[in-house]
Amino acid sequence: MRRPLLTFAVLLTLAIGSLGAGTVDTPPLPDRMADTGGGSQLITAEAPDTGSTTGTVTWWERRGGRWAEAGSAPARFGANGLAEGATREQGTSTTPAGLYDLPYAFGIEEAPAGTRYAYRKVNEDSWWCQDNASASYNRWVEPRPTDCRADEAEHLVSYGTQYARALVIGFNYERPVRNRGAGIFLHVNGRGATAGCVSVPADAMAEILAWADPEREPHIAVGTTSGPTAITRY
Repeated sequence: MRRPLLTFAVLLTLAIGSLGAGTVDTPPLPDRMADTGGGSQLITAEAPDTGSTTGTVTWWERRGGRWAEAGSAPARFGANGLAEGATREQGTSTTPAGLYDLPYAFGIEEAPAGTRYAYRKVNEDSWWCQDNASASYNRWVEPRPTDCRADEAEHLVSYGTQYARALVIGFNYERPVRNRGAGIFLHVNGRGATAGCVSVPADAMAEILAWADPEREPHIAVGTTSGPTAITRY
């Protein structure tokens, strides 16, 4: 009888060990990142790899000293995937990987109820200048200045679906580097992949705007699950 009892004891030990291994909690994504921007709110936009045009946007907040998920939605990225933000080139239809602030919100529609971000309403004179030769490169201009060519700028009101509501992503914004890229936003989904922005469904965009609090210094981290552009590097 000793052998069956011994076998049972071994199996029981293995089962308990397996159960314990399965219950080990993985730290939430913000806890695994090199930097979260120093605030108590964070948006992560994660793609499986640099060739991906889809992934997940998740918004997080600090609760009781810990990061907790506040919401999540499917995301879309650039038509050519993602690229390291520090070396990205304009016109490549890639979403820049990195950690960025969120300067302000804007939209063709009214701001969702509860929005605390400065929200700029789009009108017929609203443009985003992407002309590398312009003094207004990577800036909202209203009206469009003569040194910003119309074919090198986005007429914001023309994007009724995408720019119904949006947040400016601070990529190449504070001190713009020419040819690095301009007009990178978190906005509402269009028909497919973006030209370099991050997009989410309309209801998710409204939820994010109602949630985001500039006093809590939210940032957005964009990256891949692993590799040189892993979101945990930022």
